Amino acid sequence: MNGLRIGKSVFNWGERTYIMGILNITPDSFSDGDCFADIDAAIAQARKMAVEGADIIDVGGESTHPEAIPVTEKEEKRE
Repeated sequence: MNGLRIGKSVFNWGERTYIMGILNITPDSFSDGDCFADIDAAIAQARKMAVEGADIIDVGGESTHPEAIPVTEKEEKRE
């Protein structure tokens, strides 16, 4: 079976269980209360997740509460 290549990693679904770390970077995050809104804190946390075994990191970068302001396409592409 050919796996899904993402960057340098290949994911062969069904061969093993993959671990996904969730990194919420929005200032109003209910789960981590603005701990990772700062870029340096977010990068440090992502690295920590990888060291602890996360295969994939899902970055939550947009709030979903009813009054949240949507993230613009320009902001999503910002480096």
